[in-house]
Amino acid sequence: MDDQLTGVLLEELKSTLRITWADEDTDLKKIIQRAEAYLQELCGASLDFSKESQPKTLLLERCRYVYNNAADEFEGNFQHELSRLIFKVGIEQVVIEDGSV
Repeated sequence: MDDQLTGVLLEELKSTLRITWADEDTDLKKIIQRAEAYLQELCGASLDFSKESQPKTLLLERCRYVYNNAADEFEGNFQHELSRLIFKVGIEQVVIEDGSV
């Protein structure tokens, strides 16, 4: 993820968490990077977090859970959304490999 996108995601995460100070920016950036890696590993694909879409929403939610020391509850609470994302990525990979719909 490039620095510009990380900056945008950082501002959105801070807004979500109601953080108005910059003291935690370094830690929040690390949380964002780890959440990105977590979701991409879970899906087995590179995801686009720049668009207002399901991957970005799940990334921000994962960050929120990690920040609030509740990462162990994330998968259970977002099981359906994660399953849909994994399924969608799998379908896209099959279409790319097969060349048909």
